Amino acid sequence: METKVTIQSKLPRTGRSIFSVMSDLARRNSALNLSQGFPGFDCHSELKDLVSKYMNQGFNQYAPMEGIGVLRVSLANKLLSSYETPVDADHEITITAGATQAISTAISALVREGDEVMIFEPAYDSYIPSITMAGGTPISVQLRGPDFRIPWQEVKNKLSFKTRMIILNHPHNPSGATLCDEDIQQLRIVTEGNDIILLSDEVYEHITFDDREHKSILRYPDLYQRSLLVYSFGKVYHATGWKLGYIVAPEYLMKEFRKVHQFNVFSVNTPMQYALAEFLQQPEHYQSLSGFYQEKRDYFLSLIKDSRFKFQATEGSYFQLLDYSEISEEDDIAFAERLAIEHKIATIPVSPFYGKGSEDSYIRVCFAKENEDLERAAKILCKI
Repeated sequence: METKVTIQSKLPRTGRSIFSVMSDLARRNSALNLSQGFPGFDCHSELKDLVSKYMNQGFNQYAPMEGIGVLRVSLANKLLSSYETPVDADHEITITAGATQAISTAISALVREGDEVMIFEPAYDSYIPSITMAGGTPISVQLRGPDFRIPWQEVKNKLSFKTRMIILNHPHNPSGATLCDEDIQQLRIVTEGNDIILLSDEVYEHITFDDREHKSILRYPDLYQRSLLVYSFGKVYHATGWKLGYIVAPEYLMKEFRKVHQFNVFSVNTPMQYALAEFLQQPEHYQSLSGFYQEKRDYFLSLIKDSRFKFQATEGSYFQLLDYSEISEEDDIAFAERLAIEHKIATIPVSPFYGKGSEDSYIRVCFAKENEDLERAAKILCKI
């Protein structure tokens, strides 16, 4: 007789992520997949050649725990030129196995039992599980469409002596909303005179539209001194499958981050780090990303302008929210499932980005695709 041990789940209400669910649904129904957030085109051939070069040169053993030095120096130079704040390559940058690992490790290192962590919903789906596993309590502030601006008075009302961390995501996934000068000023007000840590998820840093400046926390030295900033090579270089990112923080916070990082990952892919260090010497790639993706955003929105979906053009990221409230009264999960099965197009419902769900009528589409796929998608959406 088979005997199972008794366990108490740390995440009893967590199932498969909506991204996996919708991508599987797309595969089973041969649907055009605009759901999971990865580009529909390959990374630069020169970058792939550089990986091969360093593999063939024998750079195939463990990298240093914090990442190879030449990559961290390249990143420090990039951050200085982008945000005008000097960063110590040795003590303030760590290379990670993607942005999600960086976020989880930062929360694990700095959030204790009973701490409260403020998040803005809709929120990337890894935040709440990471907070919960660290023993913290997520405190939700809702962003409301169509502009998804931060309601700062609500933030102030929900702060308490237990607040340990505020997680920011900008440009925001799934709405694409960006921060403005007023948001930075309000951040200063709510963190003045306390020990609140900022965890700033900036993986779409180079994808902002209509001449908007990315308000990286690195631009503000006073805020940076209490912050950890998370970035993604995958988002910048069209290589999400490489699962490579990095985190930037002042030395006293980075010390705590590395204490955990060394035991849950230790180090990440060596030849790819060398390849990225060399490819970073060509800044024109990331400097051109906003224009590249704005063309795709504008083209896609021009194709669906006569559809029954309502939308406000996304400010950043490669995601666009579509409001289907004039099309159906279904909840967003049922609507998205029907789109995949009946109309052969896979999207992401937005309610899973909320801890307790949402009654809003939004789906998220990824427009980081070849124009032919955007045209196919628009033809489908305009018929719904």
